[in-house]
Amino acid sequence: MALTKYNWILALITICFCVSAFMNGANDVANSYATSVAARTLTMPQVGFLSMITEFVGAVALGNRVTNTIKNGIISIKRFDGNPGSLMLAMASAEFGSATWLAIATTAGYPVSTTQTIVGALIGVGFAADSPVVWSWKSGSVSQVAASWVVAPLLAACFSAIVFSTIKFGIMERSNSFQIGMLAIPFYLAFTCAVLALFLVVEAPQAPSLEEFGAGKAVGIVLGVFFGILILAYVFVRPYLQRRLVKGDSRIKFYHIPLGPLLMKDDPPLYWPGKADGVVVIDYYENAYAAKDSSIEHLSDSEKDVAISTSLEKANPLVVPTARHRIVTPEERFLAPSKHLPAVHPSRLYGFLKYFLFQGVTRDCVSHEDPRLQATHARCKIYDNRTEHLFTYCQVLSAMLMSIAHGSNDVANAVGPWAATYSTWEANKVATKVPTPVWMLVIAGFLLGAGFWFFGFKIIRALGNRITQMSPSRGFSTELGAAITVLLASRVGLPISTTQCLAGATVGVGLMNFDIRAVNWRQIAFIFSGWVLTLPCAGLLSGLVMAMALNTPHL
Repeated sequence: MALTKYNWILALITICFCVSAFMNGANDVANSYATSVAARTLTMPQVGFLSMITEFVGAVALGNRVTNTIKNGIISIKRFDGNPGSLMLAMASAEFGSATWLAIATTAGYPVSTTQTIVGALIGVGFAADSPVVWSWKSGSVSQVAASWVVAPLLAACFSAIVFSTIKFGIMERSNSFQIGMLAIPFYLAFTCAVLALFLVVEAPQAPSLEEFGAGKAVGIVLGVFFGILILAYVFVRPYLQRRLVKGDSRIKFYHIPLGPLLMKDDPPLYWPGKADGVVVIDYYENAYAAKDSSIEHLSDSEKDVAISTSLEKANPLVVPTARHRIVTPEERFLAPSKHLPAVHPSRLYGFLKYFLFQGVTRDCVSHEDPRLQATHARCKIYDNRTEHLFTYCQVLSAMLMSIAHGSNDVANAVGPWAATYSTWEANKVATKVPTPVWMLVIAGFLLGAGFWFFGFKIIRALGNRITQMSPSRGFSTELGAAITVLLASRVGLPISTTQCLAGATVGVGLMNFDIRAVNWRQIAFIFSGWVLTLPCAGLLSGLVMAMALNTPHL
């Protein structure tokens, strides 16, 4: 029989769950696509649509069907034996603490770990309920979470640097970089798909462990994916790249890839062709400096020297902080045209509606107004735009699959406490492992995508080119290095976060310029402070709510 007297707790945690899942999307989903936006590979509207699809697919198709009540076993469930109402209260307090901290962190621009947020919230609940907390070095313990603040970024930095070094020295810095890139890109596509196939096979919540699945099967899948994608890349992708980049045919779009060999004809049969006079390759190194003062006189002498000397060394046109073309803000686009009309006028109401729906994906997340960041970017080498364009496809693919993996894994962070509360309420007994209904995953998957759509621009800005100059090849190396780190760390049971891996991987790529000042260390310090604050802040918020609820006097 359902615990109807605790309906209010179920209602409270449902509201907190919606906020938590929404903010999870706004914060964590942005990690997967931040480098793609910063590198100008994808636009914010494109990422908005992609994230809605990939997060939903990951959560619903691959999301865990059985959720542990206590995430990572961080506190003891025995404390709540025989008292289902207290467990419901504990889960509601944890969800409240998690949702509140994620909202605060996202608003402030902190890219934080949603997994560590719910762990911190449960620690706070454990203290308030006098439940033992696992501090010793065990899988998912507090000590391992703290160690991941350093271990995860360092590992990811090493792997991303290794990946980028193969691109940098093997392709980018060669005199015929584009020709070598055309030969190499099918192998990078195949390798990316193979790594991410292994990621999904091993890391998907519904997948068996590697020991159960069998190393032989895993190797077979990886090799099968590698050679399968390699053949497809040579048959379909290479003719597309040859037509678009070598022949400069701007009518060719990505959706013409299935035409494959037909694109080698002089006049291929194109469906929905692009403009004949369109842009074939954009400038991936377009100056992001958007200050109103376009001169360099306000820079210090050392910053001027860096901007000028670095540009000359690259044998490229001078890269100085001139004003980038200004992008219209959502307020100017949707609200300003009808500002003179009465508040209830249909045109103005329509403007408000468009602003509400699209403000999150129409903001400029690339430009900046920091002359010091411009000097940091100027220390990064510039490579051929056509060669960079080759890696946009690898970058988009890796970002999409990382997002799917995020949807499948991190959906439990928001759904877990809610599912536990619902199951306990329904069964009138403490639930240690609870079935996760598909309808919960559907709601969570939608909220993850919606969170990014409306609010993800905050983290896109923080993790994009605010750390170092980003480009498609660098963004691809960052995402692949982070994916490899998550894979290896999961095998040794270290509870690392994709947020930490992506931040560390970005630093690793930046340091491959062999200049420590090519990385914005102020931004790294800001991001690191968010990681350190996560456990105590989420724990304090949830612990206070739990303590007040348990000790509230009543008649």
